[in-house]
Amino acid sequence: MAGRINDEDVKAVRDAVPIDAVVSEYLQLRPGGGGNLKGLCPFHDEKSPSFHVSPSKGLYHCFGCQEGGDTLDFVRKMEHLSFSEAVERLAAQAGITLRYEQGGYSPGRQAGERTRLLEAHRAAARFYAERLASPEAEIGRVFLAERGFEPAAAEHFGVGYAPAGWDHLTRYLRGAGFTDKELLLAGLAQDGRRGPIDRFRGRLMWPIRDITGEVVGFGARRLREDDNGPKYLNTPETPIYRKSQVLYGIDLAKKDIANSNRAVVVEGYTDVMACHLAGVTTAIATCGTAFGGEHVKILRRLLMDSSASHRAGEVVFTFDGDAAGQKAALRAFEDDQKFAAHTFIAVSPGGMDPCELRIAQGDGAVKELVDSRSPLFEFALRSVVDRHDLDTAEGRSAALEHAAPIVAQIKDAAIQHEYAVRLAGLVGIPDQQFVVRRVGQLAQWSRQRQQQSRGGPAAAPPAAAAPAPLAPAPGGPALNLRNPAHLGERELLKLALQFPESVAPAFDAYGEDEFTAPPYAMVRRLILEAGGVATADDGYLDRVREAAPDDAVRVLLNELVVEPLQLPRRRQGDLTGYAGSRLVEVRLAAVQRRMRQLESDARRAEAQSGNTTAADSRHELWTLQQYATALRERGVAALYG
Repeated sequence: MAGRINDEDVKAVRDAVPIDAVVSEYLQLRPGGGGNLKGLCPFHDEKSPSFHVSPSKGLYHCFGCQEGGDTLDFVRKMEHLSFSEAVERLAAQAGITLRYEQGGYSPGRQAGERTRLLEAHRAAARFYAERLASPEAEIGRVFLAERGFEPAAAEHFGVGYAPAGWDHLTRYLRGAGFTDKELLLAGLAQDGRRGPIDRFRGRLMWPIRDITGEVVGFGARRLREDDNGPKYLNTPETPIYRKSQVLYGIDLAKKDIANSNRAVVVEGYTDVMACHLAGVTTAIATCGTAFGGEHVKILRRLLMDSSASHRAGEVVFTFDGDAAGQKAALRAFEDDQKFAAHTFIAVSPGGMDPCELRIAQGDGAVKELVDSRSPLFEFALRSVVDRHDLDTAEGRSAALEHAAPIVAQIKDAAIQHEYAVRLAGLVGIPDQQFVVRRVGQLAQWSRQRQQQSRGGPAAAPPAAAAPAPLAPAPGGPALNLRNPAHLGERELLKLALQFPESVAPAFDAYGEDEFTAPPYAMVRRLILEAGGVATADDGYLDRVREAAPDDAVRVLLNELVVEPLQLPRRRQGDLTGYAGSRLVEVRLAAVQRRMRQLESDARRAEAQSGNTTAADSRHELWTLQQYATALRERGVAALYG
């Protein structure tokens, strides 16, 4: 049975790997206010960023889907790992040696399934890369050289060679401690008559890496005429490889995609290599499948592809000029509306792919191909129109009916109008306004269908940042924690969690009853159980989160830790003054509630003959009135006497 990882080592891993560095491996982050960062959530599809990261607190939270946690939680959810696997992965990244209780550490015995499969692929990639220098691999080196790839390029992309024998890799990995079951599960081996044999034999090998740089599969290119297999053979679906969720070259291209706000989608491994070597370092490719919805999500997160973005991104598709290439481009067009970015297509005049173009005309021609892109809408429009005989009225009518829905899909109203006018010219219909009206009518019908699918015309889309109702009273209305009536309490708790020193020691004297929202009263109690703000140290937030009774409260804690403070412009840079005003606001509201209660008690007592409690109520009321006046006049100083 696997041993438990030492608690001190777990804490060391959390502290050693900054959460923003880990999250940035998967999506682009931009400043979100208050020292926090924000981006498009990787756990649900959204149009504007509601995913916040707090580097100083080591936590993340999405205000759209309520996912949140620390660095380990993020890695676990992104990679579908167990707790131990997530710790092991980040420990390896940070160079930390883990200690295991209950029997010590045995890598082959204790590593999780995913970790073992990744280790097997890592070893396989080394094996293939080393074999590229063997005499048998001469045919592979010639293949690369003919396409303009020097040995340094092959090394940069990790290109290797799979020997032609039945079980070279299988025997190698067995010697490294991997079991037959692991090799079959990883897709590196397949069942033979007498046991597992190598899946890839006598082929040029490209390691396929995920966005973090881990090898999760391989693409194998046929080299010999007597190889009866397909031209390209890819790793089958495995626990770590889903071809619909992987983009070749994404590990190398992700930073430049985020920085340049452009991604270039090509068709093959050699095209990615050619583009990168030519200076187009944002090139990526799918792995044996069409570009689809999951690929869109990956690029949207890297491009910060939101409708609220002030910097429109670009996705450029390059396809061969033949019929298959045009068909692939039209499939990509179907996913266009999933992007907020502008989509383009680049097809070289001779119909050459980027690899062929680089061989024929050099690096400059590849860059020029991408720079000379044209809008994908225009390409799709022309492709549809060209299928019809425009010399006849019937052909022109059919072309309009097939092409108008394409124009109606365009999100930008101004661009939609421009393309409607252009469509009239392409089809040869002199009445431009007729075409514009037809497109507008189709666009309106499309919007109405979308509204009905969401629950009818009157149904309003849900606010992306609205938190789920938390702990409502049984049978009562849902509690809206963003109600202005609770704003002061929310801000004070954010200060107590994010900047405890700013409200110490006054906050520790506040009672739970000073927080009118039950979830906020719960958070106040948890802070007290963690020792209060006056004793806040490096483990303060961990103690607060560990004391939470359930996931709903932990979600609220994550929100309060990563949500930026609502500092007014005049308060920017004055955290102490802002904290003082929130302390006074919450205390004054509590005093005023108590005063109203006392006034009510006194009036009832005075109305009842023989009731002697009115004097006590009036005395306490007078005392609180003096305190309220002091709070208004002296502010935070009144809290200290």
